[in-house]
Amino acid sequence: MIALFTEAGHWRNGYVPGTWTDNQLDAHRVSFDERLLKLVRWPRSVPDYMSLAKHLRNHFKQWFVFAPRIGPTNRKAEQAIRPAVVNRKVWGGNQADAGAKAQSILMSVLETCHRRARSVVDHVSQTLRWFGNWLLPRPALLPGAKQAP
Repeated sequence: MIALFTEAGHWRNGYVPGTWTDNQLDAHRVSFDERLLKLVRWPRSVPDYMSLAKHLRNHFKQWFVFAPRIGPTNRKAEQAIRPAVVNRKVWGGNQADAGAKAQSILMSVLETCHRRARSVVDHVSQTLRWFGNWLLPRPALLPGAKQAP
């Protein structure tokens, strides 16, 4: 079973978008699905194996999902929230909902600016100027974001 998951992981990590058609991707997924089903249907007498096999059968459709635009792990998401988690643990978090909301907004702006290679200081300055003069165009972090009236 480990070999099957390892092979699927290597195949997924080595995939280059646009090299295969949707039918070819589906054929690979079906191949992995069939091999996994064969493993979990094989009767075993070890209780731990039976429990794992039942779990794999129950969540079968979720194991080999090949969506090229979606990464195979949530590592990037976990790394993105790591600074907030460390800060919360170090200084005990926010005492009020308003503080938690303000921090979540600020962390989102910081991370978005970082990922888009934009200056946080410039963006915050533009935003503060916008609040002082509503006639200026509202700064947007995301492309295609609608401007507020």
